[in-house]
Amino acid sequence: MAIERQTDPRPDRIVEPVVSVDEDKIEISLRPTNFKEYIGQERLKNNLKLAIDAVKKRNDGTTLDHILLYGPPGLGKTTMANVIAHELGANIRVTSGPAIERAGDLASILTNLKDGDVLFIDEIHRLRRAVEEVLYSAMEDYKLDIVIGKGPAARSVRLDLPKITVIGATTRTGSLAGPLRDRFGIIHRLEYYKEPEIEQIINRTSGILNTKIEPEATKLLATRSRLTPRIANRIFKRVRDYADVNGDGIIDLRIAEDALKMMEIDYLGLDPADRNMLSLMVSNYGDRPVGLATIAALTGDEPTTIEDYYEPYLLQLGLLERTPRGRVVTKKGQEHLKNNQNMV
Repeated sequence: MAIERQTDPRPDRIVEPVVSVDEDKIEISLRPTNFKEYIGQERLKNNLKLAIDAVKKRNDGTTLDHILLYGPPGLGKTTMANVIAHELGANIRVTSGPAIERAGDLASILTNLKDGDVLFIDEIHRLRRAVEEVLYSAMEDYKLDIVIGKGPAARSVRLDLPKITVIGATTRTGSLAGPLRDRFGIIHRLEYYKEPEIEQIINRTSGILNTKIEPEATKLLATRSRLTPRIANRIFKRVRDYADVNGDGIIDLRIAEDALKMMEIDYLGLDPADRNMLSLMVSNYGDRPVGLATIAALTGDEPTTIEDYYEPYLLQLGLLERTPRGRVVTKKGQEHLKNNQNMV
């Protein structure tokens, strides 16, 4: 199974929802493999389980409809794709939109799959147009159109492909081409988790990593994890390191508080980069709307980084507001900046 991972836009951020290459092996070991182990996303799990059970019961050679999973990063889209493949009893090939540079790359992947296999394409909105056009016929007709030769002698050949299920994941459904989106029979959004679900995830991780954590500490870490499993696991691992070095390896409330204070993660889960962005907006523009490009210039980040990795959680908390003229820090956001010294 080949896995291509994207570059972490801010590798120094603990609350960054994108997995780095160094974390990949550890994250894989923490991933659930079936619906029973997968915590949260109950509506999504129920719908997918019904579809998978129906395909298995018919047993007539049909495959599961193509699936599009969308939502903020770190909520478990890749994990869910692997769970779906496991529940189907199918092999999975994992790749990403940026990794498929040419139509020939996709053709190579498709021709090496077998009937019933799952192809998972992360960041599917970043597929090149020429690659998308090859994917259309592969998803709809299980055919591959290739051109042999050049110039007047060139001819088109249509090859049969195995009947596969394509699972696409994206953080930006609006950037997905309409014809591609229409070819997915099952489309679901992954929602932010609830704090009790994050607590269950932290307890599961502590068991896998053989680290004892007290209930009060679990609850505290859950409040700082931005309702995102990937961030919860990352914070847990940092706190575990702190407990090993500065304690007896057991994560109690005091150890958790001290570790979070050292990491400068406040009571809403914001880190220095979040607070810096909000502070720059307030100090330079006050209550006036600020354009995305201007915010990017202030922070030194790419506009897509602001849009994909900063905004969703800040909007969820009501600290930031989108208006037709730009982004505005809300009264709640301004109050939080005034009180951010009380981080723990």
